[in-house]
Amino acid sequence: MGKVVMYSSVSVDGFVADENDQPGPLFDWLSGGDVPLDESGYVKVSQTSYDYTRPYWDQIGVTIAGRHVFDMTDGWDGKPPSGIDHVVVVTHRPAPEGWDPGAPFHFVDGVEAAVAKAQELAGDRIVEVAAGDVGGQVLAAGLVDEVRMDVVPVVFGSGKRYFGSVDAQHLLEDPDVMIQGNRVLHLRYRVRR
Repeated sequence: MGKVVMYSSVSVDGFVADENDQPGPLFDWLSGGDVPLDESGYVKVSQTSYDYTRPYWDQIGVTIAGRHVFDMTDGWDGKPPSGIDHVVVVTHRPAPEGWDPGAPFHFVDGVEAAVAKAQELAGDRIVEVAAGDVGGQVLAAGLVDEVRMDVVPVVFGSGKRYFGSVDAQHLLEDPDVMIQGNRVLHLRYRVRR
């Protein structure tokens, strides 16, 4: 099975969005370069960020996200973002009314069930877990293998925390990747077992 990776861009003080669920400048590094990161032509990064991010994106088979993110993005119009094959949505509610049952989205109740479904779908590819409340729950359940964060030089002061409501200590290994891009620092930590 592929590893489970918790991931997001994050402010220096640990937030993935402000109090109004807005990312502010957290994604500016994804449009501030000159190397296209995907086919959209909108996402352009520095060569250094491309060399780090593109191989990672190519390994992702499934993304796990919460219902809140799903609803905020209108379910990405039924197409998983960034060319990912499937999205597993952690929710206690059914799929939205009129949702296309053929879309590669899977609605499950609970993070353990979400990780099991995602690993089944991903095979040996990476299962990416969106940081925030769901990511924090997956970490607290002991199911995260690696934490990746793109640290952006901004301080929010308050907002939506990278690790959600995690209230217990979790040790990570020393960072094994530290790459400075343009207005971003890419970090990768393995979760200590």
